[in-house]
Amino acid sequence: MVNLGLTRVDDELVAKHPGLERYAACQSHAFMKGTGTFILGAVGLFALQKILQKRLAYPLQWNLLVSIVGSSVGSYAVTRWETQKCSDLWLLLETGKVPDRLQPQSKSLSESAVHDRNDRHFDGFV
Repeated sequence: MVNLGLTRVDDELVAKHPGLERYAACQSHAFMKGTGTFILGAVGLFALQKILQKRLAYPLQWNLLVSIVGSSVGSYAVTRWETQKCSDLWLLLETGKVPDRLQPQSKSLSESAVHDRNDRHFDGFV
């Protein structure tokens, strides 16, 4: 039995997707890494600002605000990076292929709709 968050996943689904347990563990690790980044970042930035406060006098509320916002941005970046690696792992486990993130994306939907509309107009269709 595999747990995804607080819910248990049925054995049939686990048998259908054998990499589900590894993916769930990877996601859990990514979220814990993001949480740790937030906590350590907030404490580190707050301590750094307390040291700098001797030279630049500003209220404590700005120390807290800058620490929380800065650590939130760092935590988001770490969690996003780690979650992307988990998504790549899931694709590898399911398809056997590693996604190529460096390859340019195909035309967007809006660009292809404009080209299709223009092509129909030139072909005599409106």
